[in-house]
Amino acid sequence: MRAVIQRVNRASVTISGKTYSEIGPGLLVLLGVERSDEAPDARYIAQKVSALRVFTDENGKMNLSALDLGLSIMVVSQFTLSGDVRKGTRPSFTEAARPETAIPLYEAVCKQLRALGLNVQTGVFQAKMDIELVNDGPVTILLDSKKTF
Repeated sequence: MRAVIQRVNRASVTISGKTYSEIGPGLLVLLGVERSDEAPDARYIAQKVSALRVFTDENGKMNLSALDLGLSIMVVSQFTLSGDVRKGTRPSFTEAARPETAIPLYEAVCKQLRALGLNVQTGVFQAKMDIELVNDGPVTILLDSKKTF
């Protein structure tokens, strides 16, 4: 499972011209589920996202998490994070999980974040979405549950 996590001042998902969800300060998580992913991968991502210390404390040091501050998290499915362009310039998505595998794992990440008390907003799986965000910092973190980077 791969995630691109961005610290945001705000983020929103628009589908067919209508706002579907939005958050104020918090984290935008673009989440890619891969064929080999299982429940432990979802737990790893949820734990890391909730505890990721990328918000500044009173001394200006990145030392606080969204959980510490009670901030919101927006999780948006993005299968293109599994794109492989090592051979040529057209991405191969053979490692991306099929919907019957990806949807339950995506939902598991959201459920686990909610169980921690976080306000979690989402996109719509497989929908054509417009994602708007104001990146704060900018701060962008990459996660891989297999720890390949």
